[in-house]
Amino acid sequence: MAGGKPGTPKDHREEGLATAERKKTKRPDRYKVLLYNDDYTPMDFVVNVLVQVFGKSPAAATQIMLQVHKGGLGVAGVYIREIAETKVATVHRLAEERGYPLRSGVEKE
Repeated sequence: MAGGKPGTPKDHREEGLATAERKKTKRPDRYKVLLYNDDYTPMDFVVNVLVQVFGKSPAAATQIMLQVHKGGLGVAGVYIREIAETKVATVHRLAEERGYPLRSGVEKE
């Protein structure tokens, strides 16, 4: 403790400052970007989207695509909300440009 007798007002102010500096910033919530299976979107298009939009390797993209195909949905990536929503919009835009009904969504992790 700095200066003065313990318990003086000066000591309390210093303790309060030390406590305030130790507060931790809350990490932003994370959101999963999901891809949903349909009967029309070609598998190679889904793999290309996973590589181009989500930065997956071709092997990882193929595994995710197979998970979507067999299980009905798959996780393309996990991001903060704004990035997740942007990626979903990009997936929808690319699919619509090609005439495919590929859908994706965001779910809190």
